[in-house]
Amino acid sequence: MFIQTEETPNPSTLKFLPGRTVMAEGTLDIRDAAGAERSPLAGRLFAIPGVTGVFYGADFVSVTKSEGEWQHLKPAILGAIMEHFMSGGPLIAADAVAEHEDGEFFAEEDAATVDTIKELLESRIRPAVASDGGDITFRGFKNGTVYLSMRGACAGCPSSTATLKSGIQNLLRHFLPDVQTVEAV
Repeated sequence: MFIQTEETPNPSTLKFLPGRTVMAEGTLDIRDAAGAERSPLAGRLFAIPGVTGVFYGADFVSVTKSEGEWQHLKPAILGAIMEHFMSGGPLIAADAVAEHEDGEFFAEEDAATVDTIKELLESRIRPAVASDGGDITFRGFKNGTVYLSMRGACAGCPSSTATLKSGIQNLLRHFLPDVQTVEAV
């Protein structure tokens, strides 16, 4: 098994590509060792000193570190990922409780605008963000402000503000005059 790695815009996060499907549907963001109990792979990764976050995408695992150099952490992370996939074990424990995000919020009269925001997120923004090892999801729309949740490599990335303001906000404002600003939640 050959696992490729890619740098992300966040210097604290590295993207690992095992060459197979990681999450068939959705994504999963695990931010602490307690959350890692839901996933055998995350448990292995959080056992490595310095690992502070694990994010699963369709075909990648992003790992965030708090300390240490990638040159020292990378072999242990590669070993844990390879060991997991070679074992054939489940990514998510069978008895794990599903994680639910807080519900979306928007006024009923803004439903058409929200549908367009979601379509733009799915077709133009999420693929680009996933290529950087993260994910972005719609959370709400109120008084001209779009609220988005940034996860994986995007959470805490130094360039996330620029991505939100210069990229996403400008794109949404171009297509939707009702959108005035974009904020992370």
